[in-house]
Amino acid sequence: MATVASPAASIYYPRMSEPTHPVFRPATPADVPAIVALVESAYRGDSGRRGWTTESDLLDGQRTDAAGVSALLDQPGSMLLLAERDGVLLASCHIERRGDSGYFGMFAVDPAQQGGGLGKAVLAEAERIVRESWQCRAMHMTVIVQRAELIAWYERRGYRRTGEYQPFPYGDERFGIPRRDDLRFEVLRKELAGVPA
Repeated sequence: MATVASPAASIYYPRMSEPTHPVFRPATPADVPAIVALVESAYRGDSGRRGWTTESDLLDGQRTDAAGVSALLDQPGSMLLLAERDGVLLASCHIERRGDSGYFGMFAVDPAQQGGGLGKAVLAEAERIVRESWQCRAMHMTVIVQRAELIAWYERRGYRRTGEYQPFPYGDERFGIPRRDDLRFEVLRKELAGVPA
């Protein structure tokens, strides 16, 4: 695969003979509306129910907004990674450098594209950037504990449950309106092999 340099990381672009592979690139401010629309479609409402990553049974309200996405773009040591095919946004995630560990969050895949390996490809690219460009030795994330199927998916990708929990931000509607009172996050972690000494 050819490599194209970017200010934040080396991003892999597929050759023309690989039309089914996504093209990865860092987001820019012009991408904010499309990212918000993708995240909302994957996590909320009837569109989210088409995929298996929806939070519609746990939360109402918004998942994110333009101000929240723009803040991530402006944050030092942070990147919104996009996966596109033929110029169409299919998936995105947020990665952030936190010491010797990367943080993975706001992962969204178009519900119509779920189940075909795109999510695995995005996660692998995020891990590659964190490992090779930021020299992080691990990746961690937080997942709502009630989302057992999603946690199992991450476990199949090498993540382990740490038993460390974080509270859900009840009362802050920027993160959604809870439909139950027992939501909390568990921290998942994966050690990344091959980090230069």
